[in-house]
Amino acid sequence: MLGLLAAAILSMSGDTPAPYARFLALGDSYTIGEGVAANGRWPDQLAAQLHAAGIALEPPEIVARTGWTTDELSAAMDAHAFRPPYALVTLLIGVNNQYRGRDIDNYRQEFRALLERAIALAGGKPARVVVVSIPDWGVTRFGHASGRDTARIAHELDAYNAANAQIATMLHCGYADVTAASRAGADHADMLVGDGLHPSAAMYARWVEAILPAARAALSSP
Repeated sequence: MLGLLAAAILSMSGDTPAPYARFLALGDSYTIGEGVAANGRWPDQLAAQLHAAGIALEPPEIVARTGWTTDELSAAMDAHAFRPPYALVTLLIGVNNQYRGRDIDNYRQEFRALLERAIALAGGKPARVVVVSIPDWGVTRFGHASGRDTARIAHELDAYNAANAQIATMLHCGYADVTAASRAGADHADMLVGDGLHPSAAMYARWVEAILPAARAALSSP
């Protein structure tokens, strides 16, 4: 069934179907996979699982960099040569806004603008866009050593995620919660890379379990 659905959406323009659907991943260090090999990043793991399910995707086109905030991602998008429409677009952004103490209302405004751009890149089809929640960096070894109040970090990230989830619902996009997996992995050595902060490929595999259903639904949308 998935193979038939994939074939139905592979037409990127006109009457000629493209052999592979395009997948765009927008974000920061969590999307670029700081500290892991390319095939260990969650967008690459997700694409591999979708391919195994019969959905042929190009290698993910990733617009992300470690440290980016919402406004920095937006500026990078201004300069990027996109190839729309994309069959699947993911957006995971905001941890650096929280880390830098940015205002939640500012995040709401900038996140909504980014999500609207993501929808446009998906051919104006919000069902093909999946928002991914922000993981909790406070539970990591780096978080515990930072000297910051980890309970406050969790509270602030919950507020950020409530905001991006609400906006995703308002704009009729998909949503995937990886925050729970990040907290369950906590600071286990095999769940983090050497910096004690960023997820390992094994942790990203847990994220993919949470993202996969939303991605499949997006790719099955008309």
